Amino acid sequence: MKKKLLFLGFLIGLHISLFAQKEYKKIYFNNGKIKAEGWILNTQKTEYWKFYYKNGNIKKEGHFKNNHPDKYWYFYRKDASKEKEGHYSNGKQNDWWLFYDKNGKVNHKCQLKNNQKNGYCLLYKNQKLTKASKFKNGKKINEWDSFSSFKKENNLSDLQ
Repeated sequence: MKKKLLFLGFLIGLHISLFAQKEYKKIYFNNGKIKAEGWILNTQKTEYWKFYYKNGNIKKEGHFKNNHPDKYWYFYRKDASKEKEGHYSNGKQNDWWLFYDKNGKVNHKCQLKNNQKNGYCLLYKNQKLTKASKFKNGKKINEWDSFSSFKKENNLSDLQ
């Protein structure tokens, strides 16, 4: 009986591997420039992908799992400057996200959960913390206008 089950398991595994086709795909704009490139497994995006603007500059890049964004992603403006970066899990923005100004400096960073602010948002000007807010399920529940008042009420190890 065990041999029959092992053989049946082998046949199922062989069937899956024969039909599971992984290929590197490139998609192009009408102007001939590349629009996107990455791995496809059984018609779904998987692993690492890059997407481009029509001008050829990179638009965004990151991993897919089961056709949904996963792990760490980077987003860029049309002029190729970094716009934002952060974590995805199960196709949703989670954990810390960094947002950049046009000069490439972080202007704010926020904790997100399921695509909405959930935790701290820290605002910067000239690389100095100027304001902090705390959110729960997308709604602001507290705000601080000075670093000293923020520090007094919060554990800074929560911000790592």
